Amino acid sequence: MPVIPAAGTIPWRHRQGTLEVALVHRPRYDDWSWPKGKLDPGEEWTVAAARETLEETGLAVHLGVPLPSSEYTVLDRDGSPATKEVRYWAAEVVGGDGRLVNEIDDVAWLDHVAAYDRLDYARDRDQLLALVRADQLGCLDTRPLAIVRHAKAVPRSLWRRDDRLRPLESPGDRRSVALARVLAAYGVTRLVTSPSVRCADTLAPYAASLGRAMKLRDALSEEGFEADPSGAVAVVLRELTRKRATALCSHGPVLPTILRTVAERVDPEAGEVGELLEGVAEEGMSKGEVLVVHLTRDPDPVVVAVERHRP
Repeated sequence: MPVIPAAGTIPWRHRQGTLEVALVHRPRYDDWSWPKGKLDPGEEWTVAAARETLEETGLAVHLGVPLPSSEYTVLDRDGSPATKEVRYWAAEVVGGDGRLVNEIDDVAWLDHVAAYDRLDYARDRDQLLALVRADQLGCLDTRPLAIVRHAKAVPRSLWRRDDRLRPLESPGDRRSVALARVLAAYGVTRLVTSPSVRCADTLAPYAASLGRAMKLRDALSEEGFEADPSGAVAVVLRELTRKRATALCSHGPVLPTILRTVAERVDPEAGEVGELLEGVAEEGMSKGEVLVVHLTRDPDPVVVAVERHRP
C-alpha cells in the first residue's frame, strides 16, 4: 500500500505542578486527537510537525524529544487503502495567538489522566504514555544540540585554492536552506561552526533568518583538528553545558571525535542512545545531515535522546 507521511506534536506545559497536554477537536470527525497533518511535497517531518501545530492550534512550538510514531490504514483520495505514517514530537509552546483554523474548533489543555480518557484513538495514547514517562524521569524538558556536517561542496579535485575557501555546490546551497527550516523547528538560537566556507555557508541561511552572527571556531576545522584534536573536544564540552539551543557545524574527519565526546554524556538509562552515537561515529554522517542531541536542562546535563535527519 502507498504510504502517506504526516507529522504532529504533543504540546505540553506544567501548570501548578501538573503536567498538561493540548488536544484538538476536529468537527468533521467529532474526535479528539493530537495536532498533526500531511507533509507538503519535499517537506521535512520536523518542519511539518511544527507547521501543522501552528496552523491547527495557533500555537508556535519548538520540538523536543521524539515520541512513538503511529501507522494505520486510511482511504486515499482515490478511495484506495493507504498506510498513514505519523511521526510525533513533544513540543514546548513558545508563542502564537491561539487562533483556530476551520479543521479545528477547539483546543483543550488537560492533565494526562483526563487526556488519556478524552483521546478517541488507542494509538494516540502511545505518545501520551511516552511523554508522561519522560516527564517522570526528568527527560521531557530538554534543549537541543544540533550537530551538522557541512552540505555538499565543490569537490577537492576541482578546487585549486586554499581548501578552507572551498564553497558549496548548488545542491549544498539548497540543503542549507532546508536545514534552516529544520533548525527553526527546534528553536536553535546559537550557531557555532568551523570557519571554512563550506561549513559557515551551511548555516548562513539560518543565521540570516535569525539576524545573528555565527561563532567561528578554528578548532572545528579540519586544519585546526589535525593540529590539535583536543581543541574540538574543548569546544564541544563548552557547548554541552551552555543553556542555549545550539547548532554546531564541522567536517567528516572531525565529527567522530565530536560524537564520541557527546556520547560520554549519555544518560545511563538510555544506553541505546550511546550505541547510536557510536554507530554514527563509525559509519560517518552524510553531507548536510543533522544529528539532534536532546540534553536535560540540569547544570550537568545528560543526553536522553538522539535523532538523525539526513538529506
